Amino acid sequence: MGKVTGFLEYERLEEGYEPVEKRLKNYKEFVIGLKADEAKIQGARCMDCGTPFCNSGCPVNNIIPDFNDLVYRGDWQNAITVLHSTNNFPEFTGRICPAPCEAACVINVNGDAVGIKSIEHAIIDRAWEEGWVKPQPAALKTGKKVAIVGGGPAGLAAAQQLARIGHAVTVFEKNDRVGGLLRYGIPDFKMDKAHIDRRVKQMELEGVVFRTNVLVGELPKGSKVTNWAKETLSAEQLKAEFDAVLLTGGAEQSRDLPVPGRDLAGIHFAMELLPQQNKVNHGGKVKDAIRADGKHVIVIGGGDTGSDCVGTSNRHGAASVTQFEVMPQPPVEENRPLTWPYWPLKLRTSSSHDEGCVREFAVSTKEFMGENGKVTGLKTVNVEFKDGKLVEIAGTEKTYKADLVLLAMGFVNPVATVLDAFGVEKDGRGNAKAGVDAAIGYRTNVAKVFAAGDMRRGQSLVVWAIREGRQAARAVDEFLMGSSTLPR
Repeated sequence: MGKVTGFLEYERLEEGYEPVEKRLKNYKEFVIGLKADEAKIQGARCMDCGTPFCNSGCPVNNIIPDFNDLVYRGDWQNAITVLHSTNNFPEFTGRICPAPCEAACVINVNGDAVGIKSIEHAIIDRAWEEGWVKPQPAALKTGKKVAIVGGGPAGLAAAQQLARIGHAVTVFEKNDRVGGLLRYGIPDFKMDKAHIDRRVKQMELEGVVFRTNVLVGELPKGSKVTNWAKETLSAEQLKAEFDAVLLTGGAEQSRDLPVPGRDLAGIHFAMELLPQQNKVNHGGKVKDAIRADGKHVIVIGGGDTGSDCVGTSNRHGAASVTQFEVMPQPPVEENRPLTWPYWPLKLRTSSSHDEGCVREFAVSTKEFMGENGKVTGLKTVNVEFKDGKLVEIAGTEKTYKADLVLLAMGFVNPVATVLDAFGVEKDGRGNAKAGVDAAIGYRTNVAKVFAAGDMRRGQSLVVWAIREGRQAARAVDEFLMGSSTLPR
């Protein structure tokens, strides 16, 4: 694969970024992808390793050495064919996937991994430019109807697979546009929503019907989950009208921080801020939109969602942005002999951090402070691990000024009322209980009702959502037809 001595001759080349001062003025994508000759050199670095761990490191099992080699040889059209054989939406993963494949790259044992994600990004962008991505409508229709509840990456992947095999597929989405957390969670500066729109048009030409602003079931009173639905359907209606129902909603129930002062104004979940900003970016209007202009912002949570809050706050013009992480600061470089080929624990600095952010580790919030019902600050204490538990360190109490606090501590489970509406049994974490082995195949305890993606496995990556959507599509097809030719 690639050039036999390529990994010895060429260095890893990272994608570029537009300057911070330029990109902070808008919400546009700012990553500068590899040029064709640069991608070729990256493809040349792919070793002819006996066991390509990148394949198993990738949740959708992308055939990575093959498309690396094809790019190296200049055969871009076959490269996109190989890439699409396992991944319906490489323009999504090529932009926002953390690339566990690269952690598993054999070169990563003691060197710099092949830039697999940047090659994937280059392949799909060129494929769209050259017109190689075309609708693939089914030659024959099965006469079977499938309802998919949730228009995120899992639902979209399943819908495309099922439509291409001949089923009549309808996707129900509670928000005004399709995309799920890709649309109303991932900031535009990380992924332009035109990429979703382009896929939706392709899928419509393949026969998929999209019904937006439709809520299946009900949301709990006072729910902070994004919902612009204008119509409500019952689970009974879907079960009566369709031959199979696949639940693919996101894990949207945010983890809360129940400490004194939590009810003060100015404390919000990240998933209140991010969807609002994306809606405004595309011409929508949001009443009493959350803004960080001139404010001292505290982001609680050190993951990707917290990073997205940092980038958004900086684009608003925040006076300062500080991000808390309750865990201790990880090492800058991982212990590769110990962790490879698995996802390593190491310090990760995002492009949003580079735009301006103070990062604090091993910090726990004790209390929110306020005046006249509005948050003005918070009290913290440092923590450390003792006997497997995080304990407070005496004498480390500190006070921070805060005009806006954003809670980005992850998500606990999908909105329970959707599962309750169908009578779906839940696991111990509140997710839909549905196995993935061949005998069960994403089935729930309710006849002809299936579940996949975050709805089944909990908060996860977009690449896992695509994998589960594809596999669930095969399970649904087997249920409807007795067998399936869709890939596992």
